[in-house]
Amino acid sequence: MVNSPIKSPLSDADKEITGNALQATLVDLVDLSLIAKQAHWNVVGKNFRSAHLQLDELVATARQYTDEVAERANAIGISPNGKAKTVVESSGAPDYPDNWQSVETAVAAIVDTLATLIQRLRKRIDETDKSDLVTQDLLIEITRALEEAHWMWQAQQA
Repeated sequence: MVNSPIKSPLSDADKEITGNALQATLVDLVDLSLIAKQAHWNVVGKNFRSAHLQLDELVATARQYTDEVAERANAIGISPNGKAKTVVESSGAPDYPDNWQSVETAVAAIVDTLATLIQRLRKRIDETDKSDLVTQDLLIEITRALEEAHWMWQAQQA
């Protein structure tokens, strides 16, 4: 690892725990934005327009928090890595199907993706409880936003 030009406010041990949580969150969010955009481009069927627009809202949320996570990593002396290869190798998001998907199939896949990523975020919230409360606060904020989106996507299945 290259020495960071940024002095970290954290101890080396806390920086490692926190940096790992931020990096894992970064790749999950990058993947979420790509999955939601893939779904946006390929959703078809009844209620297409509302699902199409709601998917763009999810992309915007994922991209916003991707940037905030990367900037938090930089602030504690961790170089964020959101390259495609890194995302492919380390994202915890479930695979999204290829080709056109009905609104029902797309909604179910997005509900599953969000549930998985929320579970992973909640684990990182616990992991950062002692290492960095500032990062934990950011992870809580992201989880809140994704849980709200999860609820709205589930409401479409009801």
